[in-house]
Amino acid sequence: MIIQGFDPIAAPDAQILILGSMPGVASLEADQYYAHARNAFWPIMGELFGAGPEIPYAERKTILMANGIAVWDVLKFCRREGSLDADIRAELPNDFAAFFAGHPRVRRIGLNGGKATKIFQKFAEAHAPAAAVATRLPSTSPAYAAMSFARKCELWRQALLGPQV
Repeated sequence: MIIQGFDPIAAPDAQILILGSMPGVASLEADQYYAHARNAFWPIMGELFGAGPEIPYAERKTILMANGIAVWDVLKFCRREGSLDADIRAELPNDFAAFFAGHPRVRRIGLNGGKATKIFQKFAEAHAPAAAVATRLPSTSPAYAAMSFARKCELWRQALLGPQV
């Protein structure tokens, strides 16, 4: 099945870009990033920025943008049955040259899992601002249960906001 991703959540002054690979089935059905009830993305955003899953989706997006956070996926289209990144085929990336031209203040790029990291390195890394630091983060997917929520949250905090003092 051919899947199309979403437009980015991003204000022009974004300083942090969070990239996933491609929305899963629950997200596509809900027309929302990270809509699966067990995905840790929104709980982490709640801990870091006050944009938790208990808040309506439109408000969460507004909170992230107000905090300089952009959310997108590395892929615009792909073939995939189900939601697993391992099943992604026929990848077509988003237009990162245009995105970074329109968002020149991005300095931190958080890559949500291994597949997002590999695809970013293959298609998008060359377009990132020279001063931007890209960090592979533990996947928020419920399929990645080997790490505790607290540890995932701490690694995301360090990558996106720097170490706590």
